[in-house]
Amino acid sequence: MAATSAAAGLLGRQLKQMKTDKDIPGISCGLVDSNVFEWEVMLMISDDCKYYGGGFFRARLSFPPEYPLLPPKMKFETPMWHPNIYHPSGEVCISILHPPEEDKYGYESAAERWSPVQTPETILLSVISMLSSPNDESPANVDAAKEWRDDPKAFRRRCRKIVRESLGED
Repeated sequence: MAATSAAAGLLGRQLKQMKTDKDIPGISCGLVDSNVFEWEVMLMISDDCKYYGGGFFRARLSFPPEYPLLPPKMKFETPMWHPNIYHPSGEVCISILHPPEEDKYGYESAAERWSPVQTPETILLSVISMLSSPNDESPANVDAAKEWRDDPKAFRRRCRKIVRESLGED
């Protein structure tokens, strides 16, 4: 119980910091049903992002009671097409969200994985970076990775459609 209350206190402080920090444009966070372990996130992607620029994407961060020793899970609620986002669930697959144990497949070093010094802010900034630069070496969505590699124009068209849908235009 002490770990849960410590995690809740830390998450409350981190959320407050993110809400008052003016250096992170394009990220808005709030609690789901007043639960500090469930955050609703809105990512407003800048126009200079090659694939998703101009989009407004809803996601959820779900923190475990063991936070910050274990990472949260992140899931897009807005439909997404990306090599590092499971389709159709929307769950994000990025090294920073993987538990701190050794990668038995050898794709990631321990330094790339979760550590307690990470914050919700560093997670969201990493996800925004991931949207601009997909990692197709160990994709969550093999079809999106294949399209990104083999037919970049089709991939971009599909992403632009997702952006329009995120804005309520389609």
